[in-house]
Amino acid sequence: MSTAPSRTAPRFAIVGAGVIGRHHGLVTSQLADRLSLVAVADVDLDRASSLTAERGGRPYASLGDALAAEEIDVVVVCTPTGKHGEVAIEALEAGKHVIVEKPAEITVARTDEIIRAQQKAGTLVTVISQHRFDPATEKVLAAIEAGELGRLTSGIASIDWWRGQSYYDSGGWRGTWELDGGGALMNQGVHTVDLLIAALGRPVEVFAYTGTLAHERIEVEDVATGVVRFESGALGVLHATTAAYPGLSARLQVHGDRGSAVIDNDEMAFFHATPAGSSPAEVLMGSTQSISGGSSDTAAAANPGQLSDAHRLQYLNFLGALAGTEKLRVDLETNRQAVGVITGAYESARTGRPVVLS
Repeated sequence: MSTAPSRTAPRFAIVGAGVIGRHHGLVTSQLADRLSLVAVADVDLDRASSLTAERGGRPYASLGDALAAEEIDVVVVCTPTGKHGEVAIEALEAGKHVIVEKPAEITVARTDEIIRAQQKAGTLVTVISQHRFDPATEKVLAAIEAGELGRLTSGIASIDWWRGQSYYDSGGWRGTWELDGGGALMNQGVHTVDLLIAALGRPVEVFAYTGTLAHERIEVEDVATGVVRFESGALGVLHATTAAYPGLSARLQVHGDRGSAVIDNDEMAFFHATPAGSSPAEVLMGSTQSISGGSSDTAAAANPGQLSDAHRLQYLNFLGALAGTEKLRVDLETNRQAVGVITGAYESARTGRPVVLS
């Protein structure tokens, strides 16, 4: 039995009761002692009713209906990506705090519209970037901050997934520029791109190719490759696909002149750092078997339950920021950089030229 929230617990409304909306419903039930789910809005009222029957609250056909009927503090946006901005801005204009599923919007300009609405409202907005809260990510970013990987030289963000044709045929919005905003890179790859930016810093230029090679009746790419140049001089590689049968992993590699790290499916697959006060070995190395000294470890395959826990950790950070007890770790500006890299990659693929990022 879940613990009842306190009388001062923030009241949440979820907009969009599809797959990701149901996942947010799960997270709100996990945190039932810290928040209260009072409403679920969806254009398909039966779908909203189904989610409220599981997780609580009342169903509504629109956010406007929910705002008119309920006292709401936080709106969670789980609509198709191309609708994120209009729902988030409606919530912000009503003075509400907002949690937006990734990515914030399908273009930098539309992300900036949300930023302007947030600045006018003066409320909090976070974009779901839950993998920044994974233990493996936190370890790598802490090592980078401490200088244990030395000067960062390169990184790879790779998403080797498979989506059958039935996935794209399951919803009219899937695989469209208007509502999906892109394919393998925008929809599936945005989290790993975000982690590459978190590790390597501000991106300044991108060059890419894209293709639609294994699916029909979609407008967007099912494979994308590219390179990113970062302000520090580090170089990054992008690879995102939903055409890698039967589906492999999402993988981040970060390399420096004192250490390297590999995160595979949210788990640490390799980590080697040179402790402060010591020097890296001056030997020729071509494999991890050659490494001696330093700090190294490997990890097993990903835990399927990690997604829920990572979302919960980001929710806890958001709740702490609402209460004024901690800093919000992911904001709109954070997500804007990932959207910029991805939309820059699309522009590069269309023009055949590198794109300088603002």
